[in-house]
Amino acid sequence: MGETVIPLADLRYAGSVPPIPPQPIVPSGLLSDRLGRPLRDLRISVTDRCNFRCSYCMPKSVFDRSYSFLPHASLLTFEEITRLARLFIAHGVGKIRLTGGEPLLRKGIEDLVAMLAELPGPDGRPLEITLTTNGSLLARKAAALKAAGLQRVTVSLDALDDRVFRSMNDMDFPVADVIAGIDAARAAGLAPIKVNMVVQRGVNDHEIVPMAQHFRGTGIVLRFIEYMDVGATNGWRMDQVVPSAQVLQRLQNRWPLESLEPVAPGETAERWRYMDEAGEIGLISSVTKAFCRDCNRARLSTEGKLFMCLFASRGHDLRALLRGGHSDAEIASALALLWGARDDRYSELRGAHQAPPGSGERRVEMHYIGG
Repeated sequence: MGETVIPLADLRYAGSVPPIPPQPIVPSGLLSDRLGRPLRDLRISVTDRCNFRCSYCMPKSVFDRSYSFLPHASLLTFEEITRLARLFIAHGVGKIRLTGGEPLLRKGIEDLVAMLAELPGPDGRPLEITLTTNGSLLARKAAALKAAGLQRVTVSLDALDDRVFRSMNDMDFPVADVIAGIDAARAAGLAPIKVNMVVQRGVNDHEIVPMAQHFRGTGIVLRFIEYMDVGATNGWRMDQVVPSAQVLQRLQNRWPLESLEPVAPGETAERWRYMDEAGEIGLISSVTKAFCRDCNRARLSTEGKLFMCLFASRGHDLRALLRGGHSDAEIASALALLWGARDDRYSELRGAHQAPPGSGERRVEMHYIGG
């Protein structure tokens, strides 16, 4: 066991404290990075804990009972999260997604949702607040989340076959309880609901068509995600990836589909519609068809480190600024500097068989910053 456990220090990604520019940078809502990509989407991890041990995210060989998760004092408080969210909104963020780990494990998560729901969106537009969950606690939380101001949820579900699902979550959790959570979310009005399926060859790819059949005609959008090389603990191999083109072919062998235009710039999923009007599916192809060019997402870790890319190795310690007595104007200026210097495009470079900057360093783990 000692040979497989990755040292805690390697998973915390000691973040550098962002510099404060000598002159304030007043937020205009038009902030762009070096590739001209605007800042529009903020993903906030509220906990590094999860009650599943999916092999592609938190394998038991690493995240066992002896693993030390972050102490509560290290986590951003709800007040700190809300303060940062307000500053990101001033720079143009219009959508906030709460993630984990499993975000519903964070005590009082409904209170955080309510605090965020009070924030005005950019240019007076409503702020979009969403949450991604494994669905295990959703049945008991859905109504309260909706009442607090959450607008919709995305549920991770990798199989309908109970045996396969229990094996993949590695905690013997039944699929029926996740389905009950999806039903509760729909009853509460947390719509449109999206369901994410990470597809691994030889593990659950035989579930592609059954999953599509189950969600056709329900108004729920099923999205198929290529198995990604996030972090260093999931033992990723390219031969385990089922390219989205193959997923699409399997579906088209059963039902005619036609492509749809993106709803918004920077959308991660390619949209396809059933020709018989039974709804739509999405394909997220971050391995075989990188979408770095339009990426407008920043990610905030549980302890307040800002990551500019899902595949990043280093974060920027915003908690140090929050707890170091810096003003909103100073922190907003630091955010502007960080985003303005951003040039991350890991998947694009990987796809072009080039070594992305920092690719030799240990990449951040999925559970630490969410998906």
